[in-house]
Amino acid sequence: MANTTKLVIVESPAKAKTIARFLGRGYKVEASQGHVRDLPKSQLGIDPEKDFEMKYITIHGRGEILARIRKEAKSASKVILATDPDREGEAISWHLAHILGIDPANKCRVEFNEITKKAVQKAITAPRSLDMERVDAQQARRALDRLVGYKISPLLWAKVRKGLSAGRVQSVAARMIVDREEEIQDFVPEEYWELAIRAGFHAEANAKEDFDLKLVSVNGKKTELHQAGEAEKAKEQVLREHFRVASVRKGEKKKSPAPPFTTSSLQQEAGRKLNFTTQRTMQVVQNLYEGIELGREGAQGLVTYIRTDSVRVSEEALEAVRGYIAANFQEKYLPEKPNVYKGRANSQDAHEAIRPTDIARTPDSIKSYLSREQYQLYKLIYNRFLSSQMAQAEYDVITADIASESVMLRFSGEKKRFAGFTSVYEEGADESEEKVSASIPAFSEGEPVYIHDAQTSQHFTQPPSRYTEASLVKAMEEKGIGRPSTYAPTITTIIHRGYVSRENKRLYPTEMGITVNRLMMTYFPEIVDIEFTADMEEKLDLVENGTMDWKKVLEAFYPPFEEELSKAENDMEKVKIADEVSDVPCEECGAMMVYKTGRFGRFLACPRFPECRYTKPVLNYLHVPCPKCGGELLEKISKKNRKFYGCERYPECDFVSWDKPVAEKCPKCGSYMTEKTNRKGELWHICANEQCRHKILKNDGDSPET
Repeated sequence: MANTTKLVIVESPAKAKTIARFLGRGYKVEASQGHVRDLPKSQLGIDPEKDFEMKYITIHGRGEILARIRKEAKSASKVILATDPDREGEAISWHLAHILGIDPANKCRVEFNEITKKAVQKAITAPRSLDMERVDAQQARRALDRLVGYKISPLLWAKVRKGLSAGRVQSVAARMIVDREEEIQDFVPEEYWELAIRAGFHAEANAKEDFDLKLVSVNGKKTELHQAGEAEKAKEQVLREHFRVASVRKGEKKKSPAPPFTTSSLQQEAGRKLNFTTQRTMQVVQNLYEGIELGREGAQGLVTYIRTDSVRVSEEALEAVRGYIAANFQEKYLPEKPNVYKGRANSQDAHEAIRPTDIARTPDSIKSYLSREQYQLYKLIYNRFLSSQMAQAEYDVITADIASESVMLRFSGEKKRFAGFTSVYEEGADESEEKVSASIPAFSEGEPVYIHDAQTSQHFTQPPSRYTEASLVKAMEEKGIGRPSTYAPTITTIIHRGYVSRENKRLYPTEMGITVNRLMMTYFPEIVDIEFTADMEEKLDLVENGTMDWKKVLEAFYPPFEEELSKAENDMEKVKIADEVSDVPCEECGAMMVYKTGRFGRFLACPRFPECRYTKPVLNYLHVPCPKCGGELLEKISKKNRKFYGCERYPECDFVSWDKPVAEKCPKCGSYMTEKTNRKGELWHICANEQCRHKILKNDGDSPET
């Protein structure tokens, strides 16, 4: 009797497990565990002389996986390729089809935007042939990245230091960070002064009723206070004059919700609100997409596909979320029509925005099945999507001019009248936000206003801020550098290579990064040119759209690149970058050790290498006792370049924390506390006990908050 079992091939084992439950009997689900074929590591693998012929080989370690897939495919009645719904996924399906002898024109490919029973079963009934235009776009990207990386990197090894690399997108990202640092270093601050005025409707000061005013003009001229003398003169004039309310202008404004998440906006918001790196965000959201065990429900995909630059939402999802709002909120929270959002000009719009697969599955209803980070990120995605279809927030706005014979002061304020979507979610910001007033004074024209205090303060104009991971992703997206799938790996690579360091969430170029960028700017200006790189991304999109041949893209790129490479090989001189000397002596020969950057971050090495090969890790003590054994806690770096905190007595003591512990004990339960800074710059100590989570705001004095 013939075997009627159909073989479904996906990328990850977690996804395979989830999908197998949905399909049931008659289907066998296997995981390729990502790419199965690629260009060889030991050689270029591309022949420009033979029309850019690509040499693909089986990836090391994938032999057993492919043997199992071949065996299952041989006995299956049909093979269904269900890899991710993007360029990389299409290419993986194409490679699998080649290995299994499947004609790409056969209807063997299915894709789904979410891993739910309904979506998977619907997709299985509508297979299509492989999208070769999407495959070609991936091949073009792979070829470009290989040509740049494999041609320039050996040159950097020879001229600068072994282990360096160049990349078509990573080199541009590194340049952006170096350029920002140069802007900061070249910035010349300018002095200015401000006058903070406190006033009220009564002659006596009242902290609860008084309000702040700003100086607008003196003697009819707009005031700009550049020096201390000007500020003091304005202060004296304000304090000696008598004021009345000259005019009151009232109005209202409305604020619309933010659209549901794209990959980049999720990375930005998780960085701002949760302090996640881009890499960590993608690791956690991948788990949510592939499936989480929910008790009796089994494994369920909780969010839609996670690599997208679209803000589009399906009609079915819109209907569901509007129904949820109608059932759980007052009528005024639901707009008459669904909110529609416009995507970026260069967005692909192939997939929906990132949203929960089931709006009825609230974060709190499944909290017990999620890790803390999974819960935090799912809640962020859920609330953002829910709020995106809620009514606008409404504010009362008032501007009051307070005048004397020669001075004009002004009060500006707004008060939230209707919370709308903000009752669920408000978008974060990279820098400080304007505060909304809790109350607005009742101004009446002609009413006297008494000045209670005026204080001058010196300020200086500030240079542009260094990039955070969130703001770098935003800038890369705005400039058209990279795509949703490349932001996180690009940032991870430039940090791993030692071109960039991350300190207090800010990205700084290292001496190595500055040196390599200077060489790239000199010898490979197009590779690090932002417009050129953005234009290349657009060409790859044209390949995917079927309006440009992928070989033509390579033919236009390679000859001028080859000329630049030949010139660099002849003209580039060797560069010596001095090692940073530490104050730690080598324990074997006594020489002062130097800092080196390796695969897992910085370490100490003897400068007499290779005569002396002694190395040791860089130990950053917190001067905080280990909550488990009393030893000293250390700052450490994980294999994935993520900072964490552990005990110096490891492996005897296995204490570990992703959040930075502090010496202070929780006054409520006695557990250790950790340190966190929010986007407003407020420093909090938070109890590590999940059942307690007591918080203490650390500023001028301790202010407990339950």
